[in-house]
Amino acid sequence: MEKKNSFSKELLHFVLIIVFIVLPIRLFVAQPFVVVGSSMEPTFVNNDYLIVDEISYRLKDPQRGDVVIFKYPGDEKKYFIKRVIGLPGETIDIHDGKVTITNKANPSGFVLNESYVKDLPTNTMNVTVEDNKYFVMGDNRDVSFDSRSWGPLAEDEIVGKAFLRLLPIGDAGFLPGSFADHYTDEHK
Repeated sequence: MEKKNSFSKELLHFVLIIVFIVLPIRLFVAQPFVVVGSSMEPTFVNNDYLIVDEISYRLKDPQRGDVVIFKYPGDEKKYFIKRVIGLPGETIDIHDGKVTITNKANPSGFVLNESYVKDLPTNTMNVTVEDNKYFVMGDNRDVSFDSRSWGPLAEDEIVGKAFLRLLPIGDAGFLPGSFADHYTDEHK
């Protein structure tokens, strides 16, 4: 009888931990995401297992270079992963494989340093990003279905940012895909 009570108590503890700790974290703080496809190569490859931070963007806005997970515009059941390239109010100009950003701080524009990009964009376009929207692109530009196809992404469609890569174990780490140092020379 003692073993049965002990087992019941342990089971109750386990269930309480799930209900009061694990479930709220999963619902409101972080969630898993598995990369499908090649649009973010070489930064992320098919079957990379990520944990998405859902809290940061409640406290601050997405920044250029952030890798975000979002609901695909037009289909709430699909989730995509892309990199933030353009911020609200900026003009993005893509020409000859270069991405130039024009904003209030840089009225002449600056070219993004994107050494992580697998294939430079071959298309030409110029778009101004509206308020509460972001221009996102995949790192593998030749195969990425992104803002160049369906326009800037609404802020409320962003689920969160890539916070932790768990698999493959050899590439595990915090803030995977972070290339913040590429964006520090914007004001020069």
